Amino acid sequence: MAYALGSLKLRITLCALAALVLGIGLTTLLLVHQAEQDTLALQRDRALADTVRIATLLSRRVVERQKALAANAGQIDAAMIDDPARLVALLDAKPLLRGLFSAVFVAGADGRIRVLAEAAGVRRSEVYLGDRDYFRLTLSERRGQIGEAVASRVSGDPVIVVTHPLGGSGPVHGVLGGVLNLATQGLIADLVEDDNADRVLSIVTDAHGHVLVHPSRERVLKDLDDEPRLQQAVAEWRRSGAPVEPAGLLLRQPGELVGAAGVAGPDWMVWRIRAESDLLAPLHAARGKTVLWAGGLIAVLSLVMLTLLFRLLQPLARLQERAGHLFDGTHEVTEGWPETRGEIGRLTRVLRHVTAERAQLEAFNAEVLRKLSSVMDAAPLGIAFTRAQRFELVSAEFCRLFALSQQQLLGQAARMIHVSDEDHAALDPQVSAAFARGEPYVGEWQMRRGDGSRFWAQLRARPVDMHDAGAGTIWSVADVTAQVAAREALEWSAGHDALTGLANRTLLLQQLERVLQARPRSLPAALVMVDLDRFKPINDRAGHAAGDAMLKAVAVVLGARVRASDLVVRLGGDEFALLLERCPHETALRIAEAARGAIQDIALPWQGEQLRVGASLGVASLTPETADAAAWMEAADAACYAAKNAGRGRVCAAPRARLRVVGGDAAVS
Repeated sequence: MAYALGSLKLRITLCALAALVLGIGLTTLLLVHQAEQDTLALQRDRALADTVRIATLLSRRVVERQKALAANAGQIDAAMIDDPARLVALLDAKPLLRGLFSAVFVAGADGRIRVLAEAAGVRRSEVYLGDRDYFRLTLSERRGQIGEAVASRVSGDPVIVVTHPLGGSGPVHGVLGGVLNLATQGLIADLVEDDNADRVLSIVTDAHGHVLVHPSRERVLKDLDDEPRLQQAVAEWRRSGAPVEPAGLLLRQPGELVGAAGVAGPDWMVWRIRAESDLLAPLHAARGKTVLWAGGLIAVLSLVMLTLLFRLLQPLARLQERAGHLFDGTHEVTEGWPETRGEIGRLTRVLRHVTAERAQLEAFNAEVLRKLSSVMDAAPLGIAFTRAQRFELVSAEFCRLFALSQQQLLGQAARMIHVSDEDHAALDPQVSAAFARGEPYVGEWQMRRGDGSRFWAQLRARPVDMHDAGAGTIWSVADVTAQVAAREALEWSAGHDALTGLANRTLLLQQLERVLQARPRSLPAALVMVDLDRFKPINDRAGHAAGDAMLKAVAVVLGARVRASDLVVRLGGDEFALLLERCPHETALRIAEAARGAIQDIALPWQGEQLRVGASLGVASLTPETADAAAWMEAADAACYAAKNAGRGRVCAAPRARLRVVGGDAAVS
């Protein structure tokens, strides 16, 4: 039994069985894993499409309600405002209008509701709405409004009010409004009627993330950041500028599929969340059955293979025994070989010949290695020989460079001197490509010494045999840390301002070209031009040293008002610029205003007095029509000049092309 367990036949059999088990097992797991990934990818597309569909339908419904109010507003003249009986009769005859809202009301310009139509009927009311923002905006702007979610003063429920001014082209004498009760979810209930069966959570929020519609009534008017199934997704949405995107967004959330889409018109957001585990449950059940079938197949094939291998490999027992002493020196080269015929006999003669050749080759290699070691130790560069990515020879200078002894290097993987696995993996294809071109490889890499310190090295590699990759590679290593540092300092100075350390015009133009070429993926983005006000008197009165100190202070406050990913630039003199990527136009205006205020608040102590400056800023947002970097900068400059001409100390935006979205029931200019 001991002999059988140690036999070559059994080991080959076990290896073959292991390979069989591993192959079938990996194939099964990969197929199931691929099926899971395909299912999730399909469901992500479906989730996004469903979310966009619901957002589009919700936008249409809101627009329909706005149109219904506008259509009926013309029937209410100024005289009817103070005639409740006529208003009651009018609303009582509007069942279609009342059916679109939880409640419909008519209010005078004084903010008092005259008539209120609810499900129970039409009645008079004295509720005051004059302090509501949507009411004041309706009167001042003379156009319909969609209010923010508030608690109703009639029912106490969370509601959104849609309004339309009364008065046509004349003076506004009142407001016609419709109330959407968020507690009843009437706008969206039929759109998500299958959600319970599919275990999908649907939520509607405003553009700030405040919950408008939620299956749990207690969550209405709360912050979406508190939703446990959406915390990471909401954080990602806010980091990207909280875009209200009608085309939809797929957001990352561990264990969940999250789709979000903007509702055009009211600027709401529809969120739909479904657990990945619900989608993968059928596949997980199928995986168990697949494993059982694979196990049965492996058992049958293993038995067949074991029987065949034992029968075929029995004549190899003696050859196996002799081969076990092939390199231990206990037998002479020609002793101990079995005398047999056929394939095993030919294999025996081949092995005997190889053994003799190997003995001669080892003696020759030992002499060559001795001479090669002498040459390598005399070289001023670090030299190493690797085969199969392991060190077989290293010079004394190589050991000194890496602070490792020959015993610590020989036989070890070459990966040990690289800073990371990624660097080691990236080097191999570059070396292979150079060898394929018939050229030696030359490159600079950061390497790691035995004590953990790092240095920049110039690596040179040449194959021992250009036609045989297995013959090994010869490496030479030189420490070029000082040269790299000098080059990096020169490259940095070419793209940065020496006084403030900010990026300069050259680097700005490069980044502008990159953003322009990445359209439409790089939208939205904005360029802000900053021109200091009252800076020249500082130079004239306090001297250039004071001016330089003020420029540095401005650079500091500008850097503090933007994200780490944004670019702060000194163009020259007292001109600065901000490149804001993934930044909507409104956000860019807020950032510009914050920068203007921060610059205005600078009080620089200088020789017993405080120096102050102001700033004029121009904002130009990138559009699909922007021709090139020069046009973008010209638009921002023009806006900055407009701020100067308007009295300085203000922010002006470059005129934006009127965009019209065609389709559905709404167009946005």
